[in-house]
Amino acid sequence: MKTNDLILVSVDDHVIEPAHLFDGRVPAKYADAAPRFITREDGTMAWVYEDAVVPNPAVQAVVGRPKTEWGMDPVCLEEMRPGCYDIHARIKDMDANGMLGSMCFPSFVRFSGALFLENGDRDQSAAMVRAYNDWHIDEWAGTYPGRIIPLAIPILWDPELAAAEVRRVAKKGCHAVTFTSNPYDLGLPSIYQDHWDPFWKACEDEGTVVCMHIGSNSKVPSTSPDSPVELIYSLSPIGSIEAASDLVWSRLFLKFPHLRVALSEGGIGWIPYFLERIDYLYKHTQHWTGLNLGDRLPSELFSENVLLCFIDDEVGVENRHRMNLDNISWECDYPHSDTTWPNAPEEVMRYLGGVTDDEINKMTHLNAMKHYQFDPFAHIPREQATVGALRSRALGWDVGTKSTTHLRPDATVGA
Repeated sequence: MKTNDLILVSVDDHVIEPAHLFDGRVPAKYADAAPRFITREDGTMAWVYEDAVVPNPAVQAVVGRPKTEWGMDPVCLEEMRPGCYDIHARIKDMDANGMLGSMCFPSFVRFSGALFLENGDRDQSAAMVRAYNDWHIDEWAGTYPGRIIPLAIPILWDPELAAAEVRRVAKKGCHAVTFTSNPYDLGLPSIYQDHWDPFWKACEDEGTVVCMHIGSNSKVPSTSPDSPVELIYSLSPIGSIEAASDLVWSRLFLKFPHLRVALSEGGIGWIPYFLERIDYLYKHTQHWTGLNLGDRLPSELFSENVLLCFIDDEVGVENRHRMNLDNISWECDYPHSDTTWPNAPEEVMRYLGGVTDDEINKMTHLNAMKHYQFDPFAHIPREQATVGALRSRALGWDVGTKSTTHLRPDATVGA
């Protein structure tokens, strides 16, 4: 397959929420309590909700900036590409990248919406979750049909309310919901408890994928206080490995066999060994632990029910036949520092040599379309959805890098 013939749907990108998000979407009695986007006296930006002040909500929104500045997270909107927070500019950035579709995780509310778990009256915060989801579905995903896969945040503190919200947004066409990779880390019951059953059941009934993004347990992996940032990034898949183990050993997929859980931004290179390891363990421990997975091996449960994705994973692609190819998708991670924008097609083609066209199509768009009930071709003819066709729509769109340090409040690098 030629690069220009690829069709790319990313299952992991991010949105930097615009200031008007809650305007007109919150019940009148809660309107004054809605999160506010402010510019502080020092010129830096923040979201405020109850007692929580979330500074710099654009963590690593560094796309379009020189790599020498990637260690400095934006402190004001002017430092970001408009595509981070403006849907019209985002679509242009997607076109320039030859990317048809995108699923965007939240930012200031945290990956699993934990801001609303930890702050505010329960009824009030539930209203904020619903308002957030309505904005994401109706505006962010709804402005350009066929381009954005809608993704909801959950009502974490009440599984019955969480289930009701899953069902509500499913009626609006949203079949993906974020969730924490480890609820216990957030002070909630673990997934080994029946506590979450109403939520799992709703997701299974609606065909809604539960997306567990790395870092969604709100704990930074580290080995010591003096470890460098490289250590943290090296350990970033650990949360996905922990979540994968919980999913298998909790017997969740025996109770809800049609439930699908995605390990978002978890990579795939580690999966073959993980599958080998859990089967080995099960065969050597089940006789004395009493754990019974029926007639299924843990690797079989995982391979059938867990969705995977990769940004740049040559080893994983080489070992794709040791995984369920029908559950592997591609991601771009715009606008974070791992992103391959604006050269994603060229980057992914580096390790798709020798991969058949059918396999490429599955990983680059067909699997994502199937699992997230996303049909871009209902809005965009297939021949207009390729890398080459989309890039032709963005001719002249500026994708160059620009330094933004002069826009900082004190105009000092590293401020």
